[in-house]
Amino acid sequence: MNPIKLDLSGVRSFLDEQPETLDKKVLKIHHMIHDRTGKGSGFLGWLDLPDSSDSQAFQQIKKIAADIRKHSDVLVVIGIGGSYLGAKAGLEFVKRPFSKTTPEIVFAGHQLSAPYLSGLMTYLDDKAYAINVISKSGTTTEPAVAFRVLKKHLENKVGRDEAARRIIATTDGQKGALHTLAKTNGYDMLVIPDDVGGRFSVLTAVGLLPMAVAGVDIDAVMKGAKEAFKQYGTPELADNPAYLYAATRHLLYQQGKKIELLVGYEPALTYFNEWWKQLFGESEGKEHRGLFVASAAFSTDLHSLGQYIQEGERHLFETTIHVNDPGADVIIDSEPDDLDELNYLAGKTVSHVNKQAMKGTMMAHQDGGVPNLLITIPALNAETFGHLVYFFEKACAMSAYLLGVNPFDQPGVEAYKTNMFALLGKTGDEHNIK
Repeated sequence: MNPIKLDLSGVRSFLDEQPETLDKKVLKIHHMIHDRTGKGSGFLGWLDLPDSSDSQAFQQIKKIAADIRKHSDVLVVIGIGGSYLGAKAGLEFVKRPFSKTTPEIVFAGHQLSAPYLSGLMTYLDDKAYAINVISKSGTTTEPAVAFRVLKKHLENKVGRDEAARRIIATTDGQKGALHTLAKTNGYDMLVIPDDVGGRFSVLTAVGLLPMAVAGVDIDAVMKGAKEAFKQYGTPELADNPAYLYAATRHLLYQQGKKIELLVGYEPALTYFNEWWKQLFGESEGKEHRGLFVASAAFSTDLHSLGQYIQEGERHLFETTIHVNDPGADVIIDSEPDDLDELNYLAGKTVSHVNKQAMKGTMMAHQDGGVPNLLITIPALNAETFGHLVYFFEKACAMSAYLLGVNPFDQPGVEAYKTNMFALLGKTGDEHNIK
């Protein structure tokens, strides 16, 4: 299986030098990644995760998911950043529009909105539900607040003993407030590996448990990731699309392109784009360096951002994800009066129109001075999701090292927390790590 096709034809003419000129540097970084000798090398545990699909931890995820499916109508996933975006991205990627999963998956702790949390508790009043709280430390403010409130709601609803059976903690295996709470109360516990950071944790229990509960085939997710693990394990730039993507975006950045816009033409990609933004934004935005990563849903956003992209400041490039087979289609019929002037499309499918919109947009933007990379994936399914996750993770590590920064820390995240704690009157250690 080779689902990822990277097309650089819309970008090569914009480059002063071609990505292949970086082959020696890429080769050096490849060995640095795989030999674990670079900055942050203690957080490269994600590199081998696709080989862990037959592990005891993976089987435990399946068992707990099956138990939740037996007793709950809803699973509340509490987490923020990498502790929820991967699962949300996977669910949206795989499920058909307007379909509902059983159990239903809802999210909390990814913001501090009182109306959201209040409304969620009202919604859960007459539901049988379980909680999956995800945090390495257990003290990250947003999920910790949500967990404290929802834990009490669940205990008031079913009693402390039954609530303990319905709470699953995904956390550090040895230490931390959530680990201690889980051990004290007898919660089922899934471990976030010490050497895997939040934004790289999709292929751990962090992302896999919510997907498994929703009925996503996590064996297929890991199969896709394993194919990617093999394919992108090659050190040769010409044979490694993940490295080629990283090298290309690096050269564009060096030429003054400061913004990368990830574009999708299927709504199912919206939360995948959100996960991608954290992956690259948090990995590369350091030492006053790095691309500003943004995303857009086309053709919707062509009616809001299209004018700027076409004729605004020339400081951006686009990476478009095209889905070869979206999984469903609709034929456009002919109308006798043709008042909407669409009879020229009669007999064609909506997917065909969408594809031509993509091609036409890419042509227009290139003519307007916007380089365009194209990534084509075969379908919106679990296997492709796993493959695409690993593709971007491997590309991100290479891209950050090309930039000269540590891909795996996030020191700047702490600044807002320090100020927030001071304003709230918290004293003591202000460092709160996801």
